[in-house]
Amino acid sequence: MTRLILARHGNTFEPGETPVWVGANEDLPLARKGLEQAQALGRALCDADARPAHIISGPLKRTRRAAEIVQSLTETGGTIEIDERLKEIDYGSWGGRSDDEITASWGEVAITNWREKNIRPEGADWSPAECEIESHVDAVLGDALKRDGVVLIVTSNGILRYFHKAMGFQGDAKVKTGHVCGAQIVETGLEPLFWNHDPVAGLPPMAKP
Repeated sequence: MTRLILARHGNTFEPGETPVWVGANEDLPLARKGLEQAQALGRALCDADARPAHIISGPLKRTRRAAEIVQSLTETGGTIEIDERLKEIDYGSWGGRSDDEITASWGEVAITNWREKNIRPEGADWSPAECEIESHVDAVLGDALKRDGVVLIVTSNGILRYFHKAMGFQGDAKVKTGHVCGAQIVETGLEPLFWNHDPVAGLPPMAKP
């Protein structure tokens, strides 16, 4: 049986720093809190007897480092697979800018529509196109679900929003830093289990092979 866990990397800003939009071109490392969040995920996977048989990560520093920490704590064998299809959205001229800066140029509704409704701002220079991201997500899911055991995918919030839709989840698609989502393969297909869960609280139950 395949058990699928999706994780968002942890924090990339230290306390007191102004958060900005971090996309494909802002290749920031994990902050101290982000390192701690990756450690919490690794411990939660061990406690839940869900050590990954496979770890797949996006190519950016923040996702790769989170995956490395989990691999070390769970003593997962083999190498981490780096998948370019999991690279965060390129937010174009929004990248590296604060909410206040973006609001001044685009209006608050543009940010709200994306965060709460998954509506990309019309005319924004984001890439890739939505159809390309959707194709990548479907392909990554298809590849992952051919495997046995626990498959851990480490990526970013923008890309996870497209997994939310593809996997049949309902409600808010946002995933907080360091949080995880879970699903498993059952006889009827893919069964969504939990979304935007804090691993510090432990992982919700998942069926074991």
